[in-house]
Amino acid sequence: MRRNLRHATTTIREKRERAVAEVPDWERLRDRGAAIKDATLSDLAEQLLTLEASVTRAGGTVHWARDAEEARTIVADLVQGHGSDEVIKVKSIATDEIELNAALEQRGIHVTETDLAELIVQLAGDTPSHILVPAIHKNRAEIRALFQRTLGAELDTDEPARLAEVARLYLREKFLTTRVAVSGANFAVAESGTVCVVESEGNGRMCVTLPEVLITVMGIEKVLPRWADIAPFLQLLPRSSTAERMNPYTSFWSGVTPGDGPQAFHLVLLDAGRTDVLADPVGRQTLRCIRCSACLNVCPVYERTGGHAYGSVYPGPIGAILTPQLLHLENDNANTLPWASSLCGACYDACPVKINIPEVLISLRGQVTAAKPLDVEGVAMKTAAWLFAEPHRFEGAIRLARLGQGPLVKHGAIHALPGLLGGWTGTRDLPALPPKSFRELWRDRVNGEQA
Repeated sequence: MRRNLRHATTTIREKRERAVAEVPDWERLRDRGAAIKDATLSDLAEQLLTLEASVTRAGGTVHWARDAEEARTIVADLVQGHGSDEVIKVKSIATDEIELNAALEQRGIHVTETDLAELIVQLAGDTPSHILVPAIHKNRAEIRALFQRTLGAELDTDEPARLAEVARLYLREKFLTTRVAVSGANFAVAESGTVCVVESEGNGRMCVTLPEVLITVMGIEKVLPRWADIAPFLQLLPRSSTAERMNPYTSFWSGVTPGDGPQAFHLVLLDAGRTDVLADPVGRQTLRCIRCSACLNVCPVYERTGGHAYGSVYPGPIGAILTPQLLHLENDNANTLPWASSLCGACYDACPVKINIPEVLISLRGQVTAAKPLDVEGVAMKTAAWLFAEPHRFEGAIRLARLGQGPLVKHGAIHALPGLLGGWTGTRDLPALPPKSFRELWRDRVNGEQA
């Protein structure tokens, strides 16, 4: 798996660097994207109400989901309410986040993923390991064996074109016969009620145009105020994600149009912890994320551990800050993720909307540490912080330590500290404190010159 991952991330990283270098004003684009997102987040409630009014005016229906359970119930009720027991899906991390597939299957609704990588993950009974390339941990030979076993395909080669053909033939029938589709959304425009999905395979275009009913599950942070606001993101997203100049398929739709496309459209606005993220003055920048995965492809920790190690649908650096905020720091898995980073800052440099991931990681680490019960180490650290805060306290502590070290010093060093401090000298000696500190020596020198 590590070999597959290293090859894939290295390839994507090199292609992305070339694609970004073609844009002379790339930094200004990043600034523009971050500014649009920040302005929208500062007025999020008003933008969402405007979006609801616009979607309703265009013939769609908006549903509000406070958490994952509400979102799952809304979608399942809608599917069954339209008399269907089967859905096709566009690749959607929001629906993965709320574990929609399992909930629908429990209600007797069969789900077919139509994105090739998501289909591979689904057929394998696996979980995604990358935001953009969910099956990045599988190679061609493994996929060939999977298709032979689950789809009954007769494959004498693992050439990508042949594997894609098998998936295409299987999915084509689903596109033409399934009455309900479920999608995520990359963006939604408040002023017009337009929803946007970008993808590379054309399966998304099939899902949002062929079925009779379309249900879109969208995180509330995906809204943008105006049409013009989408333009920077349609330049930032493809170059940062797939290293393409533009996405092969960019689909827009606004409500319903009689005789053309789905005749019922439902937009489910998902909170699921996002308003809590918004309330954090440092962490709220996480909601700028456009799910490009550029931070994953440059992260040395992700490259060595893989996506499954994060225990979340959001792996890599963005997952290390988004998951703890969505699930809250009481979650035993989520509260360890802020330490899944070397703080090298490569993710910050690669992020197209300039999310300062190291800054958020440090803030979250501080929150996790502050919430822990005070133990011996904690008392020691707090005492040290108090001593180091004022010069006179620090110098007083040094004088006391110099007096107290007397019985422990042998031949100019301390070879064994007592009690809990013994760990410091378990494998090394501790130099004895000198008779005078640097400050004291400097003070004596200055006083001597003045005298």
